[in-house]
Amino acid sequence: MILRHEFTPADNLRLAHLCGPLDDHLRAIERSLGVRISHRQERFRIDGERAPAQAALALLQRLYDGADRPIEAEALQHALRAAPPTPPEAQPRQGDAAPGAEDAAGRIVLHTRRADLAARTPNQLRYLRNMLTHDISFGIGPAGTGKTFLAVACAVDALERHTVQRIVLTRPAVEAGERLGFLPGDMAQKVDPYLRPLYDALYDLMGLERVTRAFDKGLLEVAPLAFMRGRTLNHAFVILDEAQNTTSEQMKMFLTRIGFGSRCVVTGDTSQIDLPKGRTSGLVEAQAVLAEVRGVAFTQFDAGDVVRHPLVARIVEAYDAARARGEAAAARG
Repeated sequence: MILRHEFTPADNLRLAHLCGPLDDHLRAIERSLGVRISHRQERFRIDGERAPAQAALALLQRLYDGADRPIEAEALQHALRAAPPTPPEAQPRQGDAAPGAEDAAGRIVLHTRRADLAARTPNQLRYLRNMLTHDISFGIGPAGTGKTFLAVACAVDALERHTVQRIVLTRPAVEAGERLGFLPGDMAQKVDPYLRPLYDALYDLMGLERVTRAFDKGLLEVAPLAFMRGRTLNHAFVILDEAQNTTSEQMKMFLTRIGFGSRCVVTGDTSQIDLPKGRTSGLVEAQAVLAEVRGVAFTQFDAGDVVRHPLVARIVEAYDAARARGEAAAARG
């Protein structure tokens, strides 16, 4: 069904508030109600099933009537909750890209210091789409597949477009199979080695000077996962890296920190879990528990997505094959 509507009297300020920065409010309505919205000034077109299209039109009119000031993310979410439920067949499919997320060649365009940044494999493209169209996204797979780097790139892009107000990067402070013992220095110096990969990605995508200024202005925050408890993160792009080393309790705690206007990306490699024996990885559990939750997307990477030295892909394949042989032997025994 196609609905056309013209807002009268036309008011450019109200239209800007209705659409949000870069039409972000329209994209949120599309994701929630399973419709497509396009517009030219005050003339709108809504494509979708009859019930959700009519619900979207009614919602747009209500928002327009009250759009004498910017529409806050909280107000938009409350309005979406009050809208009639969308039938399952009309809900957007996991991985559907929001209009405008890709260029004419089908590439995801991100605004960072690196003009050549683009997905190199189909799974990387799917990962970027999921991060752009879902409030919570998981990227799971071996080292070298670009999980963390692309997540930070999406966060930098969102900050540049002003769709979020800050970036929060976190990871659990767990040693890779070692016990480093007492580390000297203050708290920042103690946790810095664990967070260094996140700093490296930021420096590569933004440059040292811009990263330093962003930290000074409070636009960037890098912290160990233990510091997340009790917080609510509104209008932020939040990334949890090395999530295979979270416990079940930590993963639930982290995912429930997400507030209004925020995006969350969780990355990890379930083949490199450094938790003590007997502890369940929060990432492994989340794959099973959240697989069917609406608004959550999973992207699974494999050795074919490794973009480091070609030898890295062969190493990953060799370890996967050895693990498969071991599991087969255990099953026979």
